[in-house]
Amino acid sequence: MELKTARLTLLIDPNKKVAFERLCAEQDLTASQVVRQLIRDYLDRHGVSYTPAGQEVPEPRAAATSSKARRRS
Repeated sequence: MELKTARLTLLIDPNKKVAFERLCAEQDLTASQVVRQLIRDYLDRHGVSYTPAGQEVPEPRAAATSSKARRRS
């Protein structure tokens, strides 16, 4: 699960939206859960990798120190 979120607004046919929300409810899922899964599947299918927001790998201390030292000189 993502730790941070961003809003994605899209336009969709109103009848398609109703059908989609109804199907999601029948499957005990929210529309947001399904859309997030569709996006993950789409990225995976196209070989696009990403690090979920809030799960970034912290920069190693040595690199952080050496970059500060470079800025000072």
